[in-house]
Amino acid sequence: MPVKRFTLLVTLICLAHGAWALPAAAQGNDTLTIYSGRNESLIGPLLDQFVEETGIEVEVLYGGTSAVANQILTEGENSPADVFIAQDGGALGALAAAGMLSALPEEVLNLVVDSAFVSPDGVWAGLSGRARVLVYSPEGLDDTGLELPDSILDLSGEEWRGIVGWAPTNASFVSNVTAMRVLLGDSETAAWLAAMIANDVQSYPKNTPIVQAVIDGEIVAGLVNHYYLFRFLAEDPEITATLHFFPDGDPGSLINVAGAAILNSSDQPELALQFVEYMLSDSAQAYFAAKTYEYPLVATVEPSVDLPSLEEIESPEINLSDLDDLQETLEMIEDSGALD
Repeated sequence: MPVKRFTLLVTLICLAHGAWALPAAAQGNDTLTIYSGRNESLIGPLLDQFVEETGIEVEVLYGGTSAVANQILTEGENSPADVFIAQDGGALGALAAAGMLSALPEEVLNLVVDSAFVSPDGVWAGLSGRARVLVYSPEGLDDTGLELPDSILDLSGEEWRGIVGWAPTNASFVSNVTAMRVLLGDSETAAWLAAMIANDVQSYPKNTPIVQAVIDGEIVAGLVNHYYLFRFLAEDPEITATLHFFPDGDPGSLINVAGAAILNSSDQPELALQFVEYMLSDSAQAYFAAKTYEYPLVATVEPSVDLPSLEEIESPEINLSDLDDLQETLEMIEDSGALD
């Protein structure tokens, strides 16, 4: 049967006026209640697939990852949520730090290809991976005589003035800047933000228009998640834009995950565990590979598009749970003038 969806528009006003509530039907014990920080268009079809293949009914509350995590923190032990699906490791880390997540069995954690994509204390597991990259135009690079940068920090150089794009309000960008704070410190990260703005970085509302701007020749390069380019290539394989993965553990090649955790207040932990196991099954992982162009995180499923393997990407060594201080990052981005 189809998933019953309760889609929520998350705003600061909602948070200011108290907790959300699921409809009464979603608060019973006969269904699995999922709070999803992933967009319905991305995860909804997979939840339909889960219902169809397992016969387990689900109720879903959708919202932005940070807002949904804050909702769970507000509800505390009274939360009706059984499972939290997050868009990034930081939100999962926030709930882990609050002691709200249940430990997952070792055999489930071992399904994930790399321990970097599960929490160190075993309370959440990555479901799919996405790499931060520089999407660029080879023709634009040739026209300017530029070489690909070794580091995201190099993009503040004079040679890149006015030809680089970013999306300062995008959640993945915020997570990337949070990683820079963890890896480089606040001072160096704030200095980079200021230098980028002084270098006339071009701002966009999200990743998709950055890729379009590169394709259209408005800019030479932009900071995005890897899979956005493949959405364009699916429509037009002749597009020449391509991806650059920063080398040597650079913060610009952060690999973040969408992940799932079981709330320790869940009254249906067995169904919740079955859901997490399903999300790490070949069937679900093939969905992430084929439909969202993300990295599957089990060894038995390969990416569906031409990507370097996770082992080949020289991503920085970082505990993804440590990316939980998103509010401080948002304040740093705002203070930099990036949102003006």
